[in-house]
Amino acid sequence: MAAFDAFRPALPAAHGSVFSNLLGNLVAWNDHRVTVRMLNGLTDRELSDIGLQRTEIERFAEIRR
Repeated sequence: MAAFDAFRPALPAAHGSVFSNLLGNLVAWNDHRVTVRMLNGLTDRELSDIGLQRTEIERFAEIRR
């Protein structure tokens, strides 16, 4: 099984501009969506191998925000 880390933190807003805040929120939302989708694609056995249960996926994705 290939493993890679798709995590890239959202950049902080420069000077608090509305566009930067919007872009940062969009990137964070998309990262959350991709993480949940990837984890939901794993089998229960694969989740167990990385120390997660299916019920913990949403909480794990929220922690990464």
